Amino acid sequence: MTELGRQLFFDRSLSASGQMACATCHDPHFAYGPSNDRPTQLGGPAMTSPGLRAVPSLRYLQAVPAFTEHFLDEATDGSKDVGPAGGHAWDGRVDTKHEQAQLPLLSKFEMANPDIDSVVAKVARGPLAPRFRTVFGDDVFGDPVRASTAVLMCLEVFQQSPTDFYPYSSRYDAYLRRQGQLSASEERGLALYDDPQKGNCASCHPSAGYHGAFPNFTDFGYNALAVPRNPRIAANADPRFHDMGLCGPERKDLAAHDEYCGLFRVPSLRNVAVRRVFFHNGAFNSLERVMEFYVERDTNPARWYPKAGGRVEKYDDLPARFHRNVSQDRPFGGAPGAKPALSKAEIRDVIAFLRTLTDADLERK
Repeated sequence: MTELGRQLFFDRSLSASGQMACATCHDPHFAYGPSNDRPTQLGGPAMTSPGLRAVPSLRYLQAVPAFTEHFLDEATDGSKDVGPAGGHAWDGRVDTKHEQAQLPLLSKFEMANPDIDSVVAKVARGPLAPRFRTVFGDDVFGDPVRASTAVLMCLEVFQQSPTDFYPYSSRYDAYLRRQGQLSASEERGLALYDDPQKGNCASCHPSAGYHGAFPNFTDFGYNALAVPRNPRIAANADPRFHDMGLCGPERKDLAAHDEYCGLFRVPSLRNVAVRRVFFHNGAFNSLERVMEFYVERDTNPARWYPKAGGRVEKYDDLPARFHRNVSQDRPFGGAPGAKPALSKAEIRDVIAFLRTLTDADLERK
C-alpha cells in the first residue's frame, strides 16, 4: 500500500487536466511543500485556477490529533483547555490523512475531479490496476466504496512512511541525540526562541517533545496573527472577500463562531528554512521578513499595513469586529515606536537555529 500510494501521489493522470499530481504542489525536494514562491498554486481543469491559500508542507503531520474545540494541553497536567486544536489543512476541517487525501482530488482549485468515483475509474483503467487487484482482491473495482477506500487508504499509508514524511534527521535531532553540537549563533537562537520575553516561539512551536518524543515544533493549535492582506491572491481582488480560517470560507461548520475568525492552524517549523512562501496567504517569501513581521507588526505597523486617510489600517485582512481575536502575545504587542522584542542580530540568531531543523535529505549542498 505504501508503494501504491507513492505511485498515486506522483500520478498526473488522476487530475482533470492530466497535468497535476499531488507532488505538483507537494514537492519532496521541498519537504512536500511547493517548490516556487507563488502565494497559491494553479490547478483546475485547465491549470489556470488559482487557489485560496498557500500550500502547506506534508511532513511531520503524523501526530496531528483530530480536531477539537477543547484541547487539553499535554504540557500541563492535562486539565488546561487551550481551545481549538488539531485537524488537517489550515482550518482543520478533516480529521485524518484518509479524508485529507480526498480534498485535492476533488477541489476545483486543484485536481478538479467531479467525484471520487471518477478518480477510481482512472485508476481502474491505468497501469496500477493489476497491482491494486493483487493487493485488494480481483473484484476491488466492482464495489465503488471499496475501491475508493482502497485508493485513499494507499495515499494515507504512503503519508505515514517515516522515511518520507517524518525522518527526524535534522542537525537539531542529532543535537538532541547528543550526536552533534550547535554553533554559538544557533545556541543563542535557541535560547531566544524559547525565552517567553524574547522570541516566545516555543509557546506555539515547542522545541522539546513530551514523554521522550522528538518535538514536532507545533502545538497543533490555532492563532490569529493578522498577516497583511496579499494582493497576489486572486480572490483578494474582491474587497468583500476575507479568508477567516476556522470560520470560513472553506470550513462551514464553525461559521457562527466569531471568536474563531482569523484563526489558522499552527504549522510545524521543521524544514521551515526550505520554504519559499510563508503563512496561510503566502504573504512573505523569506524567513527574514517573517521574523521582522513578528517583532514589528505592532511597533512599526506602517511597514506592514496600508494607509487610508493618513491612518494605518492595521490587521487589514480581517474585518474590524474580529480584531479582538488577534494574538498580542510576545513577540507581538508594543506601541508604535517601541523597541521590538528582538534586534536584527537576535533575529539572525533565531534564523540560524531554525536552519538546524532542516532534514538531512533536504540540506542544500
